[in-house]
Amino acid sequence: MRSRIELDNEIAAELAGSEDAVLRALEGHLDCKIYLRGNVLTLEGDDAAVEGAASVVRELSELIAQGHQIAPGTIEAVTSALDQHESPASILEDVVWRHRATKVAPKTVNQKRYVDSIRDNTITFGIGPAGTGKTFLAVALAAAALSRREVNRIILTRPAVEAGERLGFLPGDLMAKVDPYLRPLFDALHDMLEPERVSQHLEKGVIEVAPLAFMRGRAQPLSSGVLTPSGFRPIGTLRIGDLVIGSDGRPTPVIGVYPQGRKAVFRLRAQDGASTLCCAEHLWHVFTPEDRRRGKPGRVVETQQMIGRLRRMHQHRFELPILSAPAEFPAREVPIDPYALGLLLGDGCLTTKTTPTFSTADREPAMALEASLDRIELQPKSGVDYTLRHVDGHRGGVIVANPVTTALRELGLAGTKSYTKYVPEAYLHNSSAVRVALLQGLLDSDGGPVTQNGRTCRIQYTTCSERLRDDVAYLVRSLGGVAYARRRIALGRAPGLAGGRPVVHRHDAFVIDLRVPAGVAPFRLERKRDIYDRYGGGRPMRFIEAIEPAGEMETVCIQVAAADSLYVTDDYLVTHNTLNDSFIILDEAQNTSPEQMKMFLTRLGFNSRVVVTGDITQIDLPREQDSGLVVVSEILEDVEGIQFVRFGEEDVVRHKLVRRIVAAYTEHSQRAAPELRPRKRA
Repeated sequence: MRSRIELDNEIAAELAGSEDAVLRALEGHLDCKIYLRGNVLTLEGDDAAVEGAASVVRELSELIAQGHQIAPGTIEAVTSALDQHESPASILEDVVWRHRATKVAPKTVNQKRYVDSIRDNTITFGIGPAGTGKTFLAVALAAAALSRREVNRIILTRPAVEAGERLGFLPGDLMAKVDPYLRPLFDALHDMLEPERVSQHLEKGVIEVAPLAFMRGRAQPLSSGVLTPSGFRPIGTLRIGDLVIGSDGRPTPVIGVYPQGRKAVFRLRAQDGASTLCCAEHLWHVFTPEDRRRGKPGRVVETQQMIGRLRRMHQHRFELPILSAPAEFPAREVPIDPYALGLLLGDGCLTTKTTPTFSTADREPAMALEASLDRIELQPKSGVDYTLRHVDGHRGGVIVANPVTTALRELGLAGTKSYTKYVPEAYLHNSSAVRVALLQGLLDSDGGPVTQNGRTCRIQYTTCSERLRDDVAYLVRSLGGVAYARRRIALGRAPGLAGGRPVVHRHDAFVIDLRVPAGVAPFRLERKRDIYDRYGGGRPMRFIEAIEPAGEMETVCIQVAAADSLYVTDDYLVTHNTLNDSFIILDEAQNTSPEQMKMFLTRLGFNSRVVVTGDITQIDLPREQDSGLVVVSEILEDVEGIQFVRFGEEDVVRHKLVRRIVAAYTEHSQRAAPELRPRKRA
C-alpha cells in the first residue's frame, strides 16, 4: 500500500529536521518506508503499517502547527502515546517549567502521569530505572512551585550510602565531603535556574541540599524544656501522644519522637534574656524587616543559617513569633482571689507574725482587696496602712483563724518578706483568667505605665525578690507578652525615708520592662488604666540577640500535630521541627533503610509536597539490610494522598543504548534464579 500526504512547506522542513535526523528517526519507529520529496511525504508498506504511520505523521504535523519543535526524541513520545491510546499533544503541551531557552515537558505517557500525580497528591513515589526523568521532572516542578510561591523552600536530599560514617575522613568542609553524592541534584538545579540564583537561594536557605542523615537532625538536647498543659517538661521525656502547647496556646499532640544521638548544640538567646539550646540544623520560624514591610508570613531558617547574620546596620534581623493567644492550662481552685494575691505580693506584709497588713495610698485597690477577700475587712491603721481583719475577730471575743493567714500558709507564702516573695505554682499554671487577674494585682501595686515621647507606653514592674522577678516574667510570657529584666544594685545607693527615718537598702532591686498583647488589660486601677489606654501598649516583639556554641549533648527531635507545626520551648520561645510549605525531593530512595524512610515521611509538614524517587534494581545497601523503598510500596500502596508511579524501559529518555541496557538487565533478572533476583530489603 502507498499513501501520499501533502504538507505545508514549513511543516515538511520541520519534519525532515537537520540533515534529515527527524525523518530517519521517524522511519526507525515505523514499519514502512518513508520518502519526502519537496512537501509531499510518501508511505509504503503493509496496509496496517501505513495507516499507523499516517496517524503518527498527522499528530506530528498538528504539533508543528501548534508551535512545537520536533526532535528525534519527540517521535518516540508520539508513537508511545498512540500505542497507549493517549493524545500526544496532551503530553508534549504540558510544559512543566520554562526558563529562557529551557523548556521541560513530559515525553512519555508515564512521565505525564508522574507529573500529574505530583500536582494532585501530597506524596508521589517514582520508581523505575535510570534515565526515565524521575529526578529531573521533580526538580522542574519544584522550581515552578517556588516561582509561583506555592512553597517557601525546596529541599533536595539523598542518602549518602557509600560515605556512611567515613564522611569525616574526606577532605574539605561538609559540602565538599558530600558534593559527589549530591552532584546530580545540583546539576538538575543549574539546568532550571542561573547559577547566581541557585547560589542566592542556597545561601538564604530557600533551597537546601543535604544528605538524608544530615537533613533529619532538627533537634534539641534531652534536657530542653517543652511547655505542656502541666508546665515545662524535658523534651527527652516526651512520648508520642503526649500533649504540648502550640503557638496558639492550645494543646497539640506529639506525633513523632526521633532520637538524634550526640550532636553539637548552640544556645540561642533573645534580646529579652530568653534562651534555649538546639542543634545547628534546628528550624526556626522568623520574620525579617523585609517580611514585615511586605506583609509576608515569615520564613523558616536553620540555626546555622542565622549565625553571623543577626544584625544589619545595628538593627535586629530575625524576629521570633510569640504566642498568638495565652497558653491554656487546666483551671484550678485557689485559696485566694488571684487579683487580691497580686496586690498582697506587691504591697502586703505576709510575715504572719501579726495579722496581715496592706499598704497603699490609693483607696481604689484597698476597696477592691476588701471586696475580693471573704469575711475580711480592711481596718485603717495609719494614713496608708490597713489591717486585714476577720469580720468576727475582735478583742475579748472568740479567737477565729484569719482566712488570709490560713491561705498564705497553705500556699507556702507565710513568713516571706519583700525579697523572698514568689508566685505559687497553682497560680502560674492556671487558666488565663487567673493569670491575668494575678498580673493586674501585681502591676496595680508595684507596677505602672511609663510614657515616652513619640512612642507607645511600656509597663514597668519593680521588686526586691529575684524569684518574683522570674515569676512575673513567666506570667507575662505565658500570656503572649515579653519581659526585660535588669538589676539595680543596692550598694552605693542613697537610703530612702520611711516616716522621716532613713532606711538603708539591703537588697538589690529588679526592674522589669514588659509589653503585653492587645487582648490583655494590664491594669484595673483607673489612673493607671487611663494612661495606658491613652498612649497604647504597642506590640510585643522578640528578636534573636545571639547564637553561641554550647558543646555537645544527646539530642532528640519531636513532631507535633499543630497546623503550623510550632511548639513552645524554654522561656516561651516558639520553635518547630517540621518541614512546612516545602517541596521535598528524596532521590535514590532505594538506599534508605525502613527506619529512615519512616522518619522522612513523618516529617512532612502542612502545605508541603514530597517526591520520592529510586530504582529498586540498584540497591547499594548491605545484603542483610532491607530497602525502605521496597517496604514502603507494600505499606502505603493504598493510602489516600499517596501515589506510586512505576517506570519501565519504554520511559528511558536518554541515549537509546541506555534503553537496551535496561531491557537486557530486566530480561536477565526475569531469567535469574530466585536467590539472584532483587531482594526484598524494605
